[in-house]
Amino acid sequence: MTITFAFLHHLAFVALFVTLAIEMILLRQPLTLESARRLQVYDGVYGAAAGAVLIIGGLRVYFFEKGWYYYLTNHAFLTKMAIFVAVGLISIIPTIEFMRWRKETRAGKVPQVDPAKIQRLRKIIHWELVGLMLMLLFAAWAARGAFR
Repeated sequence: MTITFAFLHHLAFVALFVTLAIEMILLRQPLTLESARRLQVYDGVYGAAAGAVLIIGGLRVYFFEKGWYYYLTNHAFLTKMAIFVAVGLISIIPTIEFMRWRKETRAGKVPQVDPAKIQRLRKIIHWELVGLMLMLLFAAWAARGAFR
């Protein structure tokens, strides 16, 4: 059971990376109706993957791994969780923007978005990816008992 939950946790985390990378690629191209709709779908997948990471990770902490006390006294784990929260908070900005496009995309229209706003979204997604990479680093340290 432990291996199953570890696999699912890692799979959901990979989904976070993949969806953000796809969003970054889609935002590099001129915005079309199809790309706007894809951004909305991938952002939903990103949210679902983040929820899965959180739920499965919580189950691992409390039931399947070293126990909650180990993790809650591990500074590397706590740092990883702080980064997760920060990434989650900044991810709200692109999500709100993509949701604003819903009326136009449902009407079959390309959303009219200022190029500066697209650039800002790309920067935010870039920092989300950096945060996810840092989470991997701190996850490895936490698993090895660093920063206790």
